Amino acid sequence: MTATVIEAAPGKEPAPAVEPFPKRWLALAVLALAQLMVVLDATVVNIALPQAQAELGITDANRQWVLTAYTLAFGGLLLLGGRIADYWGRRRAFVLGAIGFAVASAIGGLAQSGEMLFAARALQGVFGALLAPAGLALLTGLFTEAKERAKAFAVYGAIAGGGAAIGLVLGGVLTQYADWRWCLLVNIPIALIAVFAALAVVPESRAHGDTKYDVPGAVTATLGLVSLVYGFTQAADKGWSDSATLSFIAGGLVLLAAFVIIELRSRNPLLPMRIILDRNRGGAYLFSMMVGIGLMGAFLFLALYFQIVLQYTPLESGLAMLPVTAGVFIAAGLATQLAVKFGPKPLMVAGGLIAASGMLYLTQIGLDTAFVTHVLPAELLLGLGLGFSFVPLSSLALVGVPEHDAGAASATLNATQQIGGSLGVALLSTIATTAVTSWSAKQAVQGPMIQFQALVHSYQVVFAWGAGFLALGAVIAAFIIKATKDDLPTDVAAVHMG
Repeated sequence: MTATVIEAAPGKEPAPAVEPFPKRWLALAVLALAQLMVVLDATVVNIALPQAQAELGITDANRQWVLTAYTLAFGGLLLLGGRIADYWGRRRAFVLGAIGFAVASAIGGLAQSGEMLFAARALQGVFGALLAPAGLALLTGLFTEAKERAKAFAVYGAIAGGGAAIGLVLGGVLTQYADWRWCLLVNIPIALIAVFAALAVVPESRAHGDTKYDVPGAVTATLGLVSLVYGFTQAADKGWSDSATLSFIAGGLVLLAAFVIIELRSRNPLLPMRIILDRNRGGAYLFSMMVGIGLMGAFLFLALYFQIVLQYTPLESGLAMLPVTAGVFIAAGLATQLAVKFGPKPLMVAGGLIAASGMLYLTQIGLDTAFVTHVLPAELLLGLGLGFSFVPLSSLALVGVPEHDAGAASATLNATQQIGGSLGVALLSTIATTAVTSWSAKQAVQGPMIQFQALVHSYQVVFAWGAGFLALGAVIAAFIIKATKDDLPTDVAAVHMG
């Protein structure tokens, strides 16, 4: 559930004489369908994870790759994917992205090992990074009249925003009544429908100008993030002081430093440094990463807690996580009105603290915790806090951005949340594994009940850490961001949680 800015118009308003594309509303349905597929894939496997882990023999330390392989590839390549789509042809990139996504989903659905599933998920992320920005750029070009564009983005945003909730429920239904593999295989018919419909009703469009790509930047950024995440995974197996752990973490940091140097010297940088060095946008991106950590961590470990400890069915588990999404939508509606009155900072600080309080409440869970008294209030608080954060966060990404940087600024916000989620899941998974081991070692008696208690303890530790990251986001917003309500852009047509 990432916050994404939709620019009202990246270029000048077309002359009134230009007739709008006649099949634009059909095209909207096609593009929204594909976006829904990309968004729900970030959460649909959460519910299927325990079954997939058991069938493929994936260790607790490595199971996070089912999530992070997707989000790392998607977040790391999103900017490059948007650039490729602009110059190669947006419909062509959209179609190729959808076909590739379907093939990757088929490989994942037929996976016979953990490694094969990880690779398929990474491949999904690669093609998703091509598909998503191409679809958004096509939509921006199709709707040129202001009122129609606002309606189109509202529809698109609502469908994409519901993706996380749909993913959770769909994952539960498919895992319980079919097989966990269908959580991936279901993408194949969706992608094929999107491909044939796009060829029939979506016109081609492309940007003009310099068509050079910053491939070195994309490679160093993605490999650096992968190395960092793998280092966190190694820490779960071998400890933080192990030479392999330290080598991968150090290697990741070196590659990310190289990425910054490349971007500073490149004539066509993937991420112009002027975008992130602005105080308000830089603060927004840091806050976005903290939100990504909290959100992905909560979804993963809540799903494990429901199914492993409370013995919920996959469908019950998916339904039990919907209050988070409900809280997001309730707060996002309020935040849209409040941001105009109070500006972005108060909402972001309040949102971070409310979400952190929800995570802290989750540290009170136990072996037989009642859902209504403990989990439900915590989920609602978490969702409300995230909802209050998303709207001002999205608006801040466009504060003071030159027109030609608007797309990159928006995509960077999306990427930071995906990357924050990836790093967060990896780090929190390592913390959970370490907590289980250390707690179990202190017990005089061993047995199944002790194992469940150790798991609950690890979840409590993880939720405490998640609360800390969200609170840190609130601190970042309080001390770094200086934008007021007067600084917010007026040309944002809609904001969606996708």
